[in-house]
Amino acid sequence: MCALALAGVMTTGSGCSGAGAEGGSGGPAVARGGPAGDPAAVVRRAAEELAGAGSAETRTSMETAAGGTRVTIRGEGAYDFRRQFGRFKVVLPKDAAGAEGRRPITELLAPGTLYMKDRGAGVPEGKWVRIDTTALEDGNLVTGGVTDPTASAELLRGAGKVTYVGRTELAGVAVRHYRGTADIGRAARTASPSSRGALAAAARGFSTDAVPFDVYLDDEGLLRKVRHRFSFAAGGRTVAVMSTMLLYGFGAPVPVGLPPEEDIYTGRVQQGPSGPEAP
Repeated sequence: MCALALAGVMTTGSGCSGAGAEGGSGGPAVARGGPAGDPAAVVRRAAEELAGAGSAETRTSMETAAGGTRVTIRGEGAYDFRRQFGRFKVVLPKDAAGAEGRRPITELLAPGTLYMKDRGAGVPEGKWVRIDTTALEDGNLVTGGVTDPTASAELLRGAGKVTYVGRTELAGVAVRHYRGTADIGRAARTASPSSRGALAAAARGFSTDAVPFDVYLDDEGLLRKVRHRFSFAAGGRTVAVMSTMLLYGFGAPVPVGLPPEEDIYTGRVQQGPSGPEAP
């Protein structure tokens, strides 16, 4: 079973990109009012603020680029930041001939675990694959085609030098725009216990700990949008991944039931140099 983000690049012969998880005008920020405190400290609190909010609906995009090929994987769902449970529908891009990609993949996220249904790659239809995210080389920052929302926020705990860009608007909500670089290793050391294992795996797996980001927080400190730029080596070439998450509809219910054991595919999943692989 190949990592979705990498598989999109490997199987698509021409570019395929789009706005993804964009929201609002996305135009230049206008500095009307300064940052709500020290920029780095404000950004590092994002994960705590989301846990306080409880849950949110989310749209995501993951754009990969390698060897001149660019593709985008899109996701949509809802996530509970307190229980760290979520459900997503992940849509793969069209192929080079313009044909539709495979059927949407259903993903369930739980602490330390990723469940995927309709993944293909030899997995029987209707069966789920269960993956220990602490055993993934990237800690599920890119493997599932959707960056785990908790990991995405917890990664900001490793924010170092952060610049306040200014105020702008996203989907009618006034937000503050910050830009900086997060250190995966630092984030892993300061993350919540449930996220520490996955981020520690990512710190070991990526070729560099530095992850540039743009983050947008509303006036209450809630994360509305975050974009991370990852880079790693795979198959003898460098793969650039831009993961974007947009949050809205805070407080929405997130009913997530984990699949029964009889519906889980029991084939062995191995960790390969380019992501998880199944024999």
